[in-house]
Formats: sequence, C-alpha cells, structure tokens
Amino acid sequence: MPDPISWAAVWPYFAAMFLVAYLLGSIPFGVLLTRFAGLGDVRNIGSGNIGATNVLRTGRKDLAAATLLCDALKGAAAVIIGARWGGPDFVVTAALGAFLGHLFPVWLGFKGGKGVATYVGCLMAAAWPAGLAFAAIWLGVAFTLRYSSLAALLASLATPFVLAALDRYQLAEAFALLTLLLWLKHHANIRRLIRGEESRIGKK
Repeated sequence: MPDPISWAAVWPYFAAMFLVAYLLGSIPFGVLLTRFAGLGDVRNIGSGNIGATNVLRTGRKDLAAATLLCDALKGAAAVIIGARWGGPDFVVTAALGAFLGHLFPVWLGFKGGKGVATYVGCLMAAAWPAGLAFAAIWLGVAFTLRYSSLAALLASLATPFVLAALDRYQLAEAFALLTLLLWLKHHANIRRLIRGEESRIGKK
C-alpha cells in the first residue's frame, strides 16, 4: 500500500487511466453499428441489450460478429494502454475502467451490456494464457450443454483461480471483482437457468 505522500503524487495518474479506460469501454458498438446499418436502435429489440447476442437478433450475423470483436478490442486496448503507461497497477485500473464503462456507459444513461466480450478482451491483453483458458471452458460448456450464458458464467468463475495458478495474484483479485459484476449483470439469465427456461444455442 503506497504511503500517503506517494499516493497523493500518483493518484491523478490512476484517475486519468481509469477515465481513459472507462471512456473506451463505454463506446456502445452494438448501438453504433446497428444504427449505421440502418437497423434502428438495438435497444428496442429482443432483450434490449447492446451486446452481440442481441445484435444477432437483427438477423445480421456480420454486425453481431463485429460487435463482439469491437467490444473485446476496446477492453484489450484499454489494458494495453495501461501496461504501456504504468505497468501492472495500471493494467488493473484499466481493466476495471473498461469493464465498468461497458456495463455503465455514460452515453446511454449508464445502461450498458453484460460485459462478456469486454471481460475477455481485458483478460486476453492482461494474461493471454488465462484468456485461452476462458475460451476453452466457454467452448466446452457451450458445445456440451448448449447454454451460452452458462458457459460465460462458469468460464468467468474459473478465471480468478486460473490467474492465481499463474501467480498473477493482483490480476486474480481484480478479475474476481469483474466476475462478481458479470454475474450480477447476468441475474436474469441465472434465474432462467434455474427454472430451465434459458434458451439454448441453436434454438429459437
């Protein structure tokens, strides 16, 4: 823990890093891409979410893929900037800022997406082996049980433990917080999973 004098000297840099990451994370690519494509506001269809899954409900797989990629890249970009700017502490700050920006974007009245793509983007940039582990778990669960939401929930739950196994304890603590937020944003999916009402991959 920094002493009071050193913290007083560096906190503006952390605040600036958080703000830059937050603004990157808050770019609502799902909303922008669907509007530019002439499809209106994606928040008015399906679940009202701004993420790739809801963009897919427009019938445009290309836009859904682009949304997924851009949401991941904005998280990765924030973390890379943090790493270049100030090292591991700034990586944590950047990941938290970008993730919160996606969940609570200032441009949309703080009503954003569920954060899976941005979570993965941050994770890949911060510790790519853990990112690959996330992808492997997601694919295994998704192909076995056919639930995209459950795959993301279980992969995120494993992430802090994977990071700890890689001796990335600071990141493990940070992603434990991000995982908690991700689970909270998936509360409706969790209720549907418990009731057996969650839609499966490949089924309408």
